[in-house]
Amino acid sequence: MKNAVFLNSSKVDFDGKLNFNALKKEANITLYEKTEEEDILTRVEGQNIVITKEIPMGRELIERLPSSVELICEAGTGYNNIDIKAAREKNITVCNIPSYSSDAVSQLVLAFILSLSSSLTVQQTMIREKKLDNFSSHLQVNHFEVSGKTLGVIGAGKIALEVIKRARAFNMNVLVYSRTVKDLKDENIQFVSLEKLLTDSDFVTIHCPLTEETKYLIQKEKLALMKPSAYLINTARGAIIKEADLVEALRAGVIAGAALDVLEQEPATADNPLLSLPNCILTPHIGWQCLETRQRLLNMLADNIHGFLTGNVQNCVN
Repeated sequence: MKNAVFLNSSKVDFDGKLNFNALKKEANITLYEKTEEEDILTRVEGQNIVITKEIPMGRELIERLPSSVELICEAGTGYNNIDIKAAREKNITVCNIPSYSSDAVSQLVLAFILSLSSSLTVQQTMIREKKLDNFSSHLQVNHFEVSGKTLGVIGAGKIALEVIKRARAFNMNVLVYSRTVKDLKDENIQFVSLEKLLTDSDFVTIHCPLTEETKYLIQKEKLALMKPSAYLINTARGAIIKEADLVEALRAGVIAGAALDVLEQEPATADNPLLSLPNCILTPHIGWQCLETRQRLLNMLADNIHGFLTGNVQNCVN
């Protein structure tokens, strides 16, 4: 059997509830809860497969990897932490897992939409602050039906398609911006330009990878295209939105609000102004963290390794 090392398994198995048997069947695997940058080269010595969860692996590190390394498995969808060009030059295959969190992330997106449409977090804050006008007088916050509203979806991958399916179940109209136009056979789903999507949508949700082209895709000029009543949702990667411009837009009422599961800098620092904005919902990158989702991740990691070892490489990104 090939040798494999998981450099930071606790990033996935943070509660000790996951079963690693599927991985153990495919390779002689060594699990490290956490690996510091200076220990990576020592721990990958003699290993054929390196598994990482969001550990930065730039060109300098990859060029120094031992010749034994044949495969790098990113334990997640995004792989912007790995210099895939450098890996290709060193003849190292890089695989990711693009669909393990589709159900969980799309569920979170709909939770954000429903929360924003009924101002749930604002109402709970009012209760904690003993402001009971909603009970004693009349409703003080936004509260509207999502049926008939327009959801703008940036991206058309597996997570995006699951979001679209759920949005249509709520009778929402859907606009999609993507490099690839797909026939979704639904007259209520249209592929449009990014500008039209931003202009016409009541909610905008981001589901594209972070690349050189998509970094700061949403910045001041793009935010200005959105309706003052619109909401922005991001469960993809933080740097797709220029955070400073979003803060300015939220403070000035350029858009009504935002719900973010990802930030430019994670974990969030105490001085991040988004933490104190009443029209912004923040969660600590939980979209992939459901127990069922993480177990599926491990099982699909095993599938990636099995495919590579049997000459049927899947989910290769380089």
